[in-house]
Amino acid sequence: MKIEGAVVFVTGANRGLGLEFAKQALARGARKVYAGARDPASVTLPGVVPVKLDVTDPAAVAAAAEAARDVTLLINNAGIARYGSLMDEGAPEALRDHFETNVFGMLAMSRAFASKLAANGGGAILNVLSVASWLNRPLLAGYGVSKSAAWGLTNGLRHSLREQHTQVVGLHAGFIDTDLTSGLDVAKATPADVVSQAYDAIEAGAEEVSTDEFTRQAKAGLSAGIYLDAPLPR
Repeated sequence: MKIEGAVVFVTGANRGLGLEFAKQALARGARKVYAGARDPASVTLPGVVPVKLDVTDPAAVAAAAEAARDVTLLINNAGIARYGSLMDEGAPEALRDHFETNVFGMLAMSRAFASKLAANGGGAILNVLSVASWLNRPLLAGYGVSKSAAWGLTNGLRHSLREQHTQVVGLHAGFIDTDLTSGLDVAKATPADVVSQAYDAIEAGAEEVSTDEFTRQAKAGLSAGIYLDAPLPR
């Protein structure tokens, strides 16, 4: 599908990667861009339609889907990431929080908007995943578990929605230069580059895209067990 003329809904659109998704959708000629955020007043980008949205709140998700019935492209960008290993104090609670947003929130949005996408010709869903879908280290262990589950969810949605001609795209990326990674001394991609590749992939009809060389190498190395001992990029 083309971004030009599309009606795009971006979750977590008030900052970081979500804000960049909204900016580039407008720049590529999207007909309308809905910007979902817990506090719609925090959405300050001119030209978008702010929508109050907490992806962990079923009522808020249903209201957003009802308000944006014309959507043709859903960007499931909203997510949380907390530092720490699975052995840390509070790890089980942190893992539940990760799943509520990164997995169940993604599922709730996809289910709520699936019928709208079907009514509008099929459209597309893009799920923001991570190289952490495949490589899990103590730095972001709970986050990695949730992104592995979100990858499985994305693969399941792809087959569930294929009959209604909805393109489901998994976006895998390494560290991106946003607030989340501000304290990390690692190689980082720019949000602009990641989003540009994501939109190019949607327009090319792709079902999965890896936005940097380390992530592409991780995917290629899965059968060789790269997830067992691969270091993080420096």
